[in-house]
Amino acid sequence: MREPRWRREGEEPDYRFSLANERTFLAWIRTALSLLAGGVLLEQFATRLSPRAALVTLATSLAVLAALLSLIAYVRWRANEIAMRHKRPLPSSVALPLLALAVFVVAGAIAMLLLRQ
Repeated sequence: MREPRWRREGEEPDYRFSLANERTFLAWIRTALSLLAGGVLLEQFATRLSPRAALVTLATSLAVLAALLSLIAYVRWRANEIAMRHKRPLPSSVALPLLALAVFVVAGAIAMLLLRQ
């Protein structure tokens, strides 16, 4: 497999920082997988909740959020690697507040469905 151009630029960072960046990436991926599993669980096993369209919408929202989070995880990992190679500060990200807001909205919607039962 061909190495990306950005991996050939700058200096190789200390391996401990690269491994820490990779662990952070994997934590984001685990979070995305958890959201996806929650969406599948909601769609498959939440038979007590209605209306059915709301369940499908929430489950789909969780799946889309998981997909976006996977993409954001890669973009963050890559941006951090590039910053470390060029000895620049790590870039900031709006991913954390957006993820928190999205989970808050979905959890609120599920709570509303449960309260209506």
